[in-house]
Amino acid sequence: MQNIDISVVTPVFNEENNIDPFLKNIQETLMKLTESYEIIFVMDPSTDKTEDIIKNRALQDTKIKLIKLSRRFGQPASTLAGIHNSSGERVVVIDVDLQDPPEVILDMNKKMDQGYDVVFAKRSSREGETFIKKKISDFGYWLINSLTEIKIPKDVGDFRMMSRKVVGHLKKLKEKHGFLRGLVSYVGFKQSEVIFDRLPRKNDKSKYNKFTGSLKIGLNGLICFSEKPLQIFNLVGLFILTIGFFL
Repeated sequence: MQNIDISVVTPVFNEENNIDPFLKNIQETLMKLTESYEIIFVMDPSTDKTEDIIKNRALQDTKIKLIKLSRRFGQPASTLAGIHNSSGERVVVIDVDLQDPPEVILDMNKKMDQGYDVVFAKRSSREGETFIKKKISDFGYWLINSLTEIKIPKDVGDFRMMSRKVVGHLKKLKEKHGFLRGLVSYVGFKQSEVIFDRLPRKNDKSKYNKFTGSLKIGLNGLICFSEKPLQIFNLVGLFILTIGFFL
């Protein structure tokens, strides 16, 4: 696999209205850094024109690539598939809806030049999200950080830049449905952050189910990085068996 400077990994599902705006913005940003880059779309099978649009753009530009999954695996698995198939010395994970501004990649790259292996984007504001969603998110971060052996900064999503060294260690873990934020924290190395304002989604609504998707991601984080849920389950099971024995 030929090495390039920067790989961009973007999971997509029914995003026909966002592909072209995203490509325009991300390519303008990347060209400020290097001409050696690739943009990898990883697509859960879609019912709109997402696939056709990406294929057409890939015919026009060999830097654009598409991985089509055999069935709907979900955003975390799509992201990991893109990371595993990337070849860049630095790998960026970013959503297609432009809520995470591609321009932030410039700041990430500056941090990487200072010797960091991971630079994640920390949200200072989250426009377009309801009060309830923010509170649920806050609780989720607190719960994971309280029960697991890893620490994940609050208001940090998957938007980040990683070195090839970190990607290599992620691949060795052989996770298929991984909690990326947890996996990156788990492998360690020198990490830093950049602060940014998260924007409202520009075109229509996300086709991923944010509630069930976030719940699955959170459960993956708890189950994969902590023995406490299993210990609690075992204690409950033992208690039930004990009660049943004496009844």
